[in-house]
Amino acid sequence: MYLNKAIIIGNLTRDPEVKAIPSGIKVASFGVATNRVWKDKNGVKQENVDFHNVVVFGRQAEICGQYLKKGGSVLVEGRMQTRSWDDAAGVKKYRTEVIADRIQFGPKRDVPAGGYTAPAPTEDEHKKALDTIEYPEEEINPEDIPF
Repeated sequence: MYLNKAIIIGNLTRDPEVKAIPSGIKVASFGVATNRVWKDKNGVKQENVDFHNVVVFGRQAEICGQYLKKGGSVLVEGRMQTRSWDDAAGVKKYRTEVIADRIQFGPKRDVPAGGYTAPAPTEDEHKKALDTIEYPEEEINPEDIPF
């Protein structure tokens, strides 16, 4: 049994470039940077960055071109593929890419990670809210509580 599966989570290094192949299918290509942080044997923090080329086809390519921007976070699931070609000088060139099956956008950069955050109430609004709480006037019998 063989398996060719790639899952990367990172930030876009450039805006997606969307083109159409002769059959009319849209193709988007963009770069994703991933980083790895660890401590070496001396306890010094080390960091390594890898750059990945991603290719997306069809409707997902159009959506990527519309919504993804440089610096945005993305999760890409797909397969690895290496293609080769001869350049103008006749030199053989190679490029390894992630051919995406599924793209999931990360949070927008201008929105906090937890989503929308309402502004904090002012002191007057807080006091007004406390003044409007109506407490029961009758005594509560502990025996009436069902637990």
